[in-house]
Amino acid sequence: AAALKAARDPKVRAAVRDLVALAGPGLPPAPPREEAGASRGPLHTLRRDKKAISHHYDVGNDFYELVLGPSMVYSCAYWERPDTTLEEAQRAKLDLVCRKLALEPGQRLLDVGCGWGSMVLHAAREYGVRAVGITLSEEQASYARKRVADAGLTEKIEIRVQDYREIDDGPYDAISSIGMAEHVGSVRYAEYAAILHRLLVPGGRLLNHQIARRPEPDEEAYHVDEFIDRYVFPDGELAPVGRTVTQLEEAGFEVRDVEALREHYALTLRRWVAGLERSWPEAVRLTSPGRARVWRLYMAASALSFERNRIGVNQILAVRTPESGASGLPLRTRDWRG
Repeated sequence: AAALKAARDPKVRAAVRDLVALAGPGLPPAPPREEAGASRGPLHTLRRDKKAISHHYDVGNDFYELVLGPSMVYSCAYWERPDTTLEEAQRAKLDLVCRKLALEPGQRLLDVGCGWGSMVLHAAREYGVRAVGITLSEEQASYARKRVADAGLTEKIEIRVQDYREIDDGPYDAISSIGMAEHVGSVRYAEYAAILHRLLVPGGRLLNHQIARRPEPDEEAYHVDEFIDRYVFPDGELAPVGRTVTQLEEAGFEVRDVEALREHYALTLRRWVAGLERSWPEAVRLTSPGRARVWRLYMAASALSFERNRIGVNQILAVRTPESGASGLPLRTRDWRG
């Protein structure tokens, strides 16, 4: 009763208002669940990278099926013509990677950042290799293992939840890294390149498929877009393609080919956005309205960035060339067609 009487006293209420004003604004609202949780400590530790990967990829395999289509490939497709289907273009990309790596039956392939297993499945089925795919996403690994079992390829393909820094069963004849290196970060890139070099046999090939940004006048001033960092790819970083080539060479690789696929990624992203919009009610049901809006915004904005040459994507073919200098590549690696 005394407390209620005090609460009604105008002088007491005025004093409370004054205290609230002195304390400043109240606590901020809780961040939306679509936002990545704040990370502390050094960038790109094993634990922090696993958390960042989980934020982006562990949002539901059913959701990604709506966006990516049957191919379940979450990287730039390879378009012979703009009217090709997304599935045909993704198969063409996987086959392009296999041909650049010159895969042959019985070889060992390591796919770094294997996603839902599409690359290792294509390489094992079409080229007869034995493949290991690694991912930090538990949901991707579970999905990929089921696809491998359904294809009857469990004797040829192993899917691991593993960081590239933990691989100790080399050497491999070839390594593919498709859309994964953007997560490595500048502080770890030299280590990443050195590890992949060490894991290859002499003469082995690396195909590094990676998004690149335009160089900055002051590289020290570069920072990741805040929206992308908080809602889409926590701790992700882009580097100019020239810097990537340099770091691969510094690790001991001989870079033999760089193919720019900027326009191909714009076409791919527009198909992903269309797939998401066709299935919008289902996408919202499988994730959340906020998550679906974030994915639509980031993919649509990325399509424009590729079209306007603000970012690009490149396939870099590199070789662990032995001391003899025999790279194993033909004199001409590409046929240019108009």
